[in-house]
Amino acid sequence: MSHLFAIALALLLDALIGDPRWLPHPVRALGSLIAFLDRRLNQGKHRRAKGIAAAVAVTGIAYSLAFFVVSISYSLSLLFGVLVEAVLIFTAIATKSLQEAAWNVLIPLEQGDMEKARRELSMIVGRDTENLGEPEIVRACVETVAENTSDGITAPLFYAFIGGAPLALFYRAVNTCDSMLGYKNDTYREFGWASARLDDVVNYVPARLTAMVMILVYGGRQMRHCFHVLFRDASKHPSPNSGWPEAAMAALLGVQLGGTNTYKGVVSRRPAIGDPLVPLNKEHIRQAVRIMIVTVLSFALLLFIGGMIIELASAWGKPSAIVSAAWASASGDIRRF
Repeated sequence: MSHLFAIALALLLDALIGDPRWLPHPVRALGSLIAFLDRRLNQGKHRRAKGIAAAVAVTGIAYSLAFFVVSISYSLSLLFGVLVEAVLIFTAIATKSLQEAAWNVLIPLEQGDMEKARRELSMIVGRDTENLGEPEIVRACVETVAENTSDGITAPLFYAFIGGAPLALFYRAVNTCDSMLGYKNDTYREFGWASARLDDVVNYVPARLTAMVMILVYGGRQMRHCFHVLFRDASKHPSPNSGWPEAAMAALLGVQLGGTNTYKGVVSRRPAIGDPLVPLNKEHIRQAVRIMIVTVLSFALLLFIGGMIIELASAWGKPSAIVSAAWASASGDIRRF
């Protein structure tokens, strides 16, 4: 239950203050550590083995430090432990910052400032943005919102539910390693192999849960069609996990995602995801953010329901212990009286 209260408080903190740059952030520290290991190890022979060592080091440090801090905090008091754990989980999620990033692209689009929209988009995507028109800007933004609904919010919440802040920070470390090292080019194909594979593993369940929750809470009368599109198109994405939230988002918006992207001048053609029932337009960014927020709140609610069921089932399996504890408490009250 302490994990659940910490998750609730973390979501509240994220909604109130987001990710201010003045706040010390574990993910930025992890990024500095990864960059250091990249410079020192990503050279010479045995790069795959060195990449495995780097991934183990980063994720192990993240988990161990979080476990140490949380353990000490709970040993001082339950309330202090929940507060500290909430702050750590808060640093692992990015609901408000993802929403703000989408608005930073949408607002200049609505004002007709294409250059600023492209510039803001380049801050949240890896593809080249210099020559994108409005439909391609919208597509890139919607794809990013969809993918990061899982990667940046529901997945860390899922791991916080299972193992508290230490596991949430472990997930964030894996995700950061993949985002910095998991490229399929000559520089990172070997060194980033472990980071990319580990990210595929830890996102397998959260990505699928997120896509299903997205459709269940937002599909309405089109739910059956949306699930059809989801199971038809999710596996088309080059990533084994990113296609799930993207396919769900495409189905809900009635748009087609995927297509041709360029990365540092290199063309990448991806299969189409979704049906082009309507052309992509600015309003789809706003709708994607709305779907993201509803999905996150619904996902958190499901975690709370699941946690309560687990607690009740655990309590039901130990009725004698509960009765004994209640009797001991009552006896103490009687003696004090």
